Amino acid sequence: MATEVFAPAKINLTLHVTGQRSDGYHLLDSLVVFADFGDRLRVTPASEMSITVTGPFAEGVPLDQRNLCWRAAELFGETVSIELEKNLPHAAGIGGGSSDAAAVISAMEQIFDRAIQGDPLTLGADVPVCAVGKAVRMQGIGDQLGLCHFPPLCAVLVNPGVLVPTPLVFQGLTSKENPGMGALPQPDVPSDVWDWLVAQRNDLQAPAIAAQPVIGGVLEGLSGLAGVRLARMSGSGATCFGIFEHAEFAKRAAQHIQKAHPDWWVRAVQLS
Repeated sequence: MATEVFAPAKINLTLHVTGQRSDGYHLLDSLVVFADFGDRLRVTPASEMSITVTGPFAEGVPLDQRNLCWRAAELFGETVSIELEKNLPHAAGIGGGSSDAAAVISAMEQIFDRAIQGDPLTLGADVPVCAVGKAVRMQGIGDQLGLCHFPPLCAVLVNPGVLVPTPLVFQGLTSKENPGMGALPQPDVPSDVWDWLVAQRNDLQAPAIAAQPVIGGVLEGLSGLAGVRLARMSGSGATCFGIFEHAEFAKRAAQHIQKAHPDWWVRAVQLS
């Protein structure tokens, strides 16, 4: 029996790099939310593993063990066929591959009526948080997750179509021991939420801009649009987001950006 699942875009509203372990892994403190837009998957029990990919970003997606979905199925320990509709850009700082892997695990847990026995963290730091699929504070190396209450946000996601190698971005950090987020705001006090968000950081933003200056241009463009309250980069880039006062501002902003830059990936979304 086939099971269909949704793999939403993951957005790091904040991303504070708070240290580095002796084994090289970086310690993070990040508020992660998810968009109402993403990839879609159909998972079916099969006699042998297979992956087929369609969608606007299908090109270049591996169809073998290099694919994180394939590795997620192997970790689960059953054989399935996976149909992936790839709507999210690759290596974009929005957890596309990790969200896909988490969705495969979710589908297989439904199909085979059992929980996964292996540790999803072995697939990557973002896989466990993507398995949560709603607002969560992620700390450590992605192994410390705490659900949190955060109000829905109207946003525009913009990716200018450049790749930013994550190792290069981390290498560009001037400091790897920075303050964490501190206490989260009261979600039912809008002014507290806005003030708190603006006071936070993405410590990877500056080195990503140094590697790909167009990211700075995206953020500058978002910051100048009507109704915007915050513009920041997600993850290690290159996707940036603008948070808007309400959905109509976000919709108009997305239309404006897409018209000015038809080759960029732009989506008005709700984050929660």
